[in-house]
Amino acid sequence: MHEMSYIARMVSLAVEVANDNNAKKVKSIEVSIGKTSGVMPYYMHKYYPDASRGTILEGAELICNEVPVTALCEECDRKYEPSRENNYLCPHCGGRKAHIIAGKDVVLTNVVIED
Repeated sequence: MHEMSYIARMVSLAVEVANDNNAKKVKSIEVSIGKTSGVMPYYMHKYYPDASRGTILEGAELICNEVPVTALCEECDRKYEPSRENNYLCPHCGGRKAHIIAGKDVVLTNVVIED
């Protein structure tokens, strides 16, 4: 499972943030997971206790937020969420050319610390 490498990276980044802010304790970390990233929140939660063991994050809550896919139509320059219902075409102009601008990354978005 590649989720273990993702959660290890998120833990590392969160520990760095906590250390940079002289935190005594971390209450929670928040991770945004794009729908097309291939990363499953279930496994992030499953591996989090092991990945955070022995760090300032041990016992802190992991919050995973799924980010929907957003595309930018190259024909009309408008954003939309591709779906099966619209055959993944732009619902504004029917355009076929687009690129994904959100929903494919895994990002550490917040670290809640105690001073």
